[in-house]
Amino acid sequence: MVEPELIVVGGGLAGSEAAWQAAELGVRVRLYEMRPRRQTPAHVTGRLAELVCSNSLGSVIPTKAPGLLKAELRGLGSLILDCATRAAVPAGSSLAVDRELFAACVEERIIGHPRIELIREEVTAIPDRPAIIASGPLTSDALTADIARLSGQEYLYFFDALSPIVQAETIDMSKAFRASRYDRGQEDEGDYINCPLTREEYARFVRALREAEQIELRDFEQAGAEFFEGCLPVEVIARRGDDALRFGPMRPVGLENPHTGERPYAVVQLRQDNLAGTLYNIVGFQTNLRWGEQKRVLRLIPSLENAEFMRYGMMHRNTYINSPALLQPTMQYRNRADLFFAGQIVGVEGYVGNAGSGLLAGINAARLLLGRHPVILPPQTMMGALAHYITHAAPKDFQPMKANFGILPMPETKLGKQERYAYYTRRALTALRRFARAFDVAFDQEAAEAEMVLPGAA
Repeated sequence: MVEPELIVVGGGLAGSEAAWQAAELGVRVRLYEMRPRRQTPAHVTGRLAELVCSNSLGSVIPTKAPGLLKAELRGLGSLILDCATRAAVPAGSSLAVDRELFAACVEERIIGHPRIELIREEVTAIPDRPAIIASGPLTSDALTADIARLSGQEYLYFFDALSPIVQAETIDMSKAFRASRYDRGQEDEGDYINCPLTREEYARFVRALREAEQIELRDFEQAGAEFFEGCLPVEVIARRGDDALRFGPMRPVGLENPHTGERPYAVVQLRQDNLAGTLYNIVGFQTNLRWGEQKRVLRLIPSLENAEFMRYGMMHRNTYINSPALLQPTMQYRNRADLFFAGQIVGVEGYVGNAGSGLLAGINAARLLLGRHPVILPPQTMMGALAHYITHAAPKDFQPMKANFGILPMPETKLGKQERYAYYTRRALTALRRFARAFDVAFDQEAAEAEMVLPGAA
């Protein structure tokens, strides 16, 4: 019997996950990735699943939305989450990875799968066979034009900005200190390097940020430009008010400066970016300042006066489709059952959310090819809630969405905040277990609940 074949366009997180899931279910997959033959403005390698922004996949605490999403993906056998765990670096209660090891793991697993063929070519038109489009927010112009032709919809744009990375040995540790917020889960030193600022140092830094010169958007980026609230450039936040940064990426809560015994007025956190611990990224400091300006302004931060920058921040256009008008919760295109979309191009934000959309698209594409019905995940699950949101939001006001408890159905009874979050997690995993049993979807409950301790759990 000839195995059915699926085309997956894009070797990022969503595309790699989709290809893996479909292949695991018995479908032959042709995975197309245009890099390194043709690069994007943000990528620097030809690796599959290259992370171009932060190296953090978010919280692992099960009573936080990103933690619940990871629990669901663990139970459903996510390739991306498995490789992230293998390439993890210290990050407190978050899952952060060594970028190179993570991408190498994903690529090795994909290339080694007997049902997946990796093809290093650009796809310029939507395939006329069963396919998943997971080409990402930096989809090539030719494919973007063909998607626009198919959909007839006007595209929306937001701009994603990358954080700078510094060399660890150039951080002045006589002024900085190691700690995680509230010392959660830390026996010794914290996983973050913290650069404290006094009121005067903070005011000087904010003033310099506001006055610094930015890189002008290119002509093709000017039309329809809008920022996504979840990934604002630090200079944009600074212009929103004197204390905007202190209540954002420079918030000092949960930290005590051991040099003074007091909480800093503001703080800049650095997170380990590679396994060797030689590189650190500046957390939440996405920026579009000119590179010379970045060096000048960021060196105003105490502890970074002599910092050497291994990567400067940058901003690039991210494209996403109007999913509420185009997609079903199965990730299928409304007017063509054998065409699926996944990843950031559908308006799902966050690395793990993108992997989750790829997982769902891969499972459903395989089910369709194998003569089975595609499935809709329960809205009580975080993955199901994300799929429901991006396909049911008002098309006129559609904005990308990341995992958060606000998109889940409210509990029937009034609960306190922490009780409610624990309830969401228990309810989601129960719903996913029942769903998997009813629709014959592989689900490892033990993996999903690994290291999970919830208030009120039996």
